Amino acid sequence: MSTATVLRDPAFARLWAGTTASGLATWALPFVLALAVLDRGLTATGLGIVLAARTAGFLVAVPFGGVLADRYSRRAVVLWAGLAAALATPAIALGLGRSILLMSVAAAVAGAGQGACRPAFQALTAEVVDEAGRQRANAAITLAVRATTLAAPAATALLATVLDTWALLTGTGLLWLVAALLPPRGRRPAPAAAPVALLGEFAEGVREARRHPWFLAGLAALTAVVFTGYSVTGVALPLISRDRYGTEAVLAAALTAYTAGALAGALLMARWRPRSQGWAALAGLALYGCAPLSLLLPVHPVLVAGAYLLAGLGIELFNVPWFTATQREVEPRLLARVSSLDFLLSYGLAPVGLAVLAPAMESFGAAPVLAVCALVCFLAPAAAALTPTARHFRRQSGPAGC
Repeated sequence: MSTATVLRDPAFARLWAGTTASGLATWALPFVLALAVLDRGLTATGLGIVLAARTAGFLVAVPFGGVLADRYSRRAVVLWAGLAAALATPAIALGLGRSILLMSVAAAVAGAGQGACRPAFQALTAEVVDEAGRQRANAAITLAVRATTLAAPAATALLATVLDTWALLTGTGLLWLVAALLPPRGRRPAPAAAPVALLGEFAEGVREARRHPWFLAGLAALTAVVFTGYSVTGVALPLISRDRYGTEAVLAAALTAYTAGALAGALLMARWRPRSQGWAALAGLALYGCAPLSLLLPVHPVLVAGAYLLAGLGIELFNVPWFTATQREVEPRLLARVSSLDFLLSYGLAPVGLAVLAPAMESFGAAPVLAVCALVCFLAPAAAALTPTARHFRRQSGPAGC
């Protein structure tokens, strides 16, 4: 069965389209606000404040959204989180040129909607798709996510030629409305309503995660790679492109190659089921070390692009089986909470990595920091692979199917 076959299922097609709409809205917002800076409707400092507020809203809402998605209907969580983001995004436009405070509050609400949607979408996938089709379903979702990283900036730039910033922000809100309304109901009956004790119930999700050594080891490796390799290349790549190669073309080529590699990885994982699924996934994650390694020495720009191609390929060789294994192994009633822990630690710490590694490069130089980050990217997945249950991403270490 191919990715296209999975999309023929009406319920999953709706879920896929809703996820794609949320991805487009998420990626479009920073570019729309950047256009506002170019139009002098927003200062660079204001842009930083608004985007930081969105990130803060995301981080606060991820664990809360995970708890709600496990305690109530996951479809309902997607609905209300998407509606919150849909209403908040035009409010950002209302504050444009008038009030940074209004823009920041609205951005925080939009970020919270995004954060609450993530674990709910992840758990809803497990409800809508049978286990046999989940790897292909996750590959299809990953393809959509990666495609939006290319489409959102291009579409935003094209629409900016005929629409102003206010209209673009309103359109982003409409994308969130699609993400809220389109996904189908899941198969799980909604649990009986009861008061939510956020910390206690999130802690229950943490305890569930601890029951799966492969999950803890994989999450630790992913967090280490994102904190070091992803963050340092985000800082170093633009500087090295400018200072070493004298052109921004290397930056553009590397980022394009990364996305192309990720698309290729998702297509590959739609069909490939390695016997040692966990080891193959962790080996793919380790490929991210090629990115900081390529920036360490004055190599030809083609090698830099090739290293980023491998990094993008590897990250999806990890992501697709990682999500699939989590949906298969974690107790269904706790899936959203465990997924929220994943998003909170792996992607939530990325801004911290940027904040730490940028001054580290100024203090110690780019080369030592890049070398350490490359080493971490290679060694962290290798260490995770030593966990007994990591070979197959299963609680029991027996062989998985082909």
